[in-house]
Amino acid sequence: MKKYLAIISFIVIMIALGVYWIYYLKKAHSTFENYYAFRGCVQLLSKSDEYGYCKAENGSIMKIVKYKDRWFLAGDLPSGRFFDF
Repeated sequence: MKKYLAIISFIVIMIALGVYWIYYLKKAHSTFENYYAFRGCVQLLSKSDEYGYCKAENGSIMKIVKYKDRWFLAGDLPSGRFFDF
């Protein structure tokens, strides 16, 4: 009986973590400011309604673009083949 309870508990925890991760990613991609913070940007270089440039802690410059009303790194857009939240 304890074995089944442990398996069910594990499954419930994994589902809860999955739901939380989906919520976290949806929130991160919802606005430029959220995605800016999600990617660890420390300085805003420029921003328009469709894209923006920011500088990360390590000095690299990232271009953040708007795609289907969500924000992503340029070149890292969703493929739609697996999971397009």
